[in-house]
Amino acid sequence: MKLNHSIFAVLIAIGFGIISNSSGELLKADQDNTTFLSERKLKLDTYDFTTLLSDEERNKIDNALPTSATVHSKKHRTLLVVTLNVRNGRVMKGHGSIPYTNYAIKMMGDRTGAYETVFCNDILVFKPENLKLFDAICFNNTAGILFDDTELRNSLLEYVYSGKGFIGIHAAGATFCQYPVYDQFPEFGEMLGGYEDGGHPWAADDWITLKLDEPNHPVNAAFDGKGFDISDEVFQFRELHPRNRLRVLVSIDTSKTDVSPERRILPQRRKDMDLAISWVKGYGRGRVFYTSLGHNPHINWNPKVLKHCLDGFQFAFGDLPAAAIPSNKVTPAIRAQEKLGWRLGMTAYSFKDNTLFETIDRTASLGIYYLGGLNVQKVSKEIPKNFDCLLSDDELFQIKKKLDTEGVRIVTYYIHNIPADERECRKIFTFAHTMGIETLISEPDPEALDTIEKFCEEYDIQLAIHNHGEKMSPHYWHPQKIKDLCRNRSKLIGACGDMGYWMRSGINPMDALKILNDRLITLQVHDLHEFSSDGHDVPWGTGKGQLKTFLREVKNLGITPALFGLEYSYNRGESLPEIEKCADYFNAVSIELAQE
Repeated sequence: MKLNHSIFAVLIAIGFGIISNSSGELLKADQDNTTFLSERKLKLDTYDFTTLLSDEERNKIDNALPTSATVHSKKHRTLLVVTLNVRNGRVMKGHGSIPYTNYAIKMMGDRTGAYETVFCNDILVFKPENLKLFDAICFNNTAGILFDDTELRNSLLEYVYSGKGFIGIHAAGATFCQYPVYDQFPEFGEMLGGYEDGGHPWAADDWITLKLDEPNHPVNAAFDGKGFDISDEVFQFRELHPRNRLRVLVSIDTSKTDVSPERRILPQRRKDMDLAISWVKGYGRGRVFYTSLGHNPHINWNPKVLKHCLDGFQFAFGDLPAAAIPSNKVTPAIRAQEKLGWRLGMTAYSFKDNTLFETIDRTASLGIYYLGGLNVQKVSKEIPKNFDCLLSDDELFQIKKKLDTEGVRIVTYYIHNIPADERECRKIFTFAHTMGIETLISEPDPEALDTIEKFCEEYDIQLAIHNHGEKMSPHYWHPQKIKDLCRNRSKLIGACGDMGYWMRSGINPMDALKILNDRLITLQVHDLHEFSSDGHDVPWGTGKGQLKTFLREVKNLGITPALFGLEYSYNRGESLPEIEKCADYFNAVSIELAQE
């Protein structure tokens, strides 16, 4: 199998390509695409679907495929499909449905133009330099311990955490599981959303009734708001309270499905009778879609299930906007903010005298899902170091684990000065990439912007230029100065509007908003008791900032900041009640504006 010309174009465009030689192997190209390195050959899997599937079976799938994608991607997307099944170190044949699902996946991408498919079971594909070639990975009925190499395992996790997509189909939930130990790579289960355990209460020929937990979710659009009956083998997962970590889309309707004692339902599942079938999930900056459907070949000629999967794929690519905040954390205010495309986040500066771990705990206790990090904050009592690019891989992993456990995600990160030196600049961007950070907030020297812009494009990370007052930020204190510096630069560079310093500098936030418009990347929200250099924070909506009017104008302009950062700098150490009032105010206004 050879890669077609479209993948050549996209890989050359990103400066890191693969070339198919006459034997169908992938060759890594150097950064200049001039010297081809043969030492990293990857064996592609080739499929003759005319022999694996009958004409009738292919026709059934062809007739069920979506005719178009929900979203037209602005980028060429490449999907890596893996089907490895490994038991006790031996590669096994795997599920009989694999060739049917592979055919459906490939033809679905070809027909809709949503993505291009590459099949590869060579575990070297999981090396970081090779995963860079793909926009998402699909584990199609993989099972068992695929590999135990620590480097490859970390590479897979970081690939998703830093912003790519992961798709799991059916037995993907039993991957890195092997009797009698079902979690031999626990971090994979945490990324996916669960570990398979305890067999199948419903076998391949059993009928189950499914309900839609979120009928209006974009990834559920194929089902027209209605549940349905289907025959398929079902995996069950060991975790308690899965909705604390997953946005469950489809689950078993236990009021209409046989759940008699003869069914081998896990004790923890008996307690909640919550048997999720499909879900989406955030993992750092990455996106995960999983469906338990896919054991039986006939699933692949069910048009609604195929459309559900295509929408899940497009979510994983990042092309289909869809909410992924865990189901149990969704409130009326969260739904309103999802509708508006807004994200309320705690800023670590509000708790700068506490550790990052303590800040994560406080953020979670406030019912806030997002966080803005800070480079001068200590990580924890156990890691008494600043949260910055000097931390070890293991220390960064401990931070990711803490974030995932508490259901908090770091979106922005403040570092006062990003240097022009390319080596030092790359360290910062690599750190941000590893931590799944979308936006760096900084006040770099204007002379550093050319270097920073290059790294913004390479890593797809935004730079939001922060403003203090005129003395501290002579280049950036006024929004017009930032707007002028951004002229003719990448749209990844813009402003972090600090509303408190605008007001202390005599700048009306409404005027600043009109000046910056779509160059406003993120906000540090404040409401002050007066417009003056002596103005201090008060609970949102009680000061002079006309915050509701400001937020309404943000909505009217269609601006979706990376974060509405909740920053409170007054009465530090005793300000938690005021911070709670700020969050309550934002939530109430969000609901009101979403209904207008």
